[in-house]
Amino acid sequence: MTSTRITRLCLIRHGETDWNSEKRIQGQIDIDLNAGGRAQARAVAAGLVGQSFAATYSSDLQRAWHTAQIVATDLGLAVSPAPTLRERHFGVMQGVTAAEARQHFPELHRHHQARTPDYDFDTGESLIAFAGRVLDGLDEMAARHAGASVLAFTHGGVLDIVHRAATGCPLDAPRDFILPNAAFNWLERDDRGWRLISWADCRHLQRALDEVTS
Repeated sequence: MTSTRITRLCLIRHGETDWNSEKRIQGQIDIDLNAGGRAQARAVAAGLVGQSFAATYSSDLQRAWHTAQIVATDLGLAVSPAPTLRERHFGVMQGVTAAEARQHFPELHRHHQARTPDYDFDTGESLIAFAGRVLDGLDEMAARHAGASVLAFTHGGVLDIVHRAATGCPLDAPRDFILPNAAFNWLERDDRGWRLISWADCRHLQRALDEVTS
């Protein structure tokens, strides 16, 4: 890829799930959309009318895949599965709320809040490993479609990694940006790296929840 072959990516976090509203850590537990999430997916489709994409990809976890399928049906797109777009595996922290983690897994909760880069939550995925998996997958995707636009459906943790790559923010720095469900996040990729075009565009939505923050 050369600097004249810029790939544009629209990355979209899946629609809302019941666990999102409960602020429960989903990780790679395969939770599907709730009614609000399905409505958000339809709003995404309406918001993308008139856009053209060379390819469409999605995490193979239900909440992202179902979002992608609703959009694809409305817009006539073909979606390819991309396991590299899966959410981070949070090990034994998966399925609990922040309050439950604080009570039952205080040491794990401390690492979660500190964003300890090499900690894997006992059988999960460290931030370092997660970032490597996500960025390698997206780099390959951008190279495959150099000079074109790509649509991808993913998760809050993946978007966190991409935003940090584009802005130079360290993995262990506190997050100071939002990750709403079903928002539009536009980036560019060329041989110089990632750049933000626009972030967390929710103008097509009536309601969007941010990622778990505590």
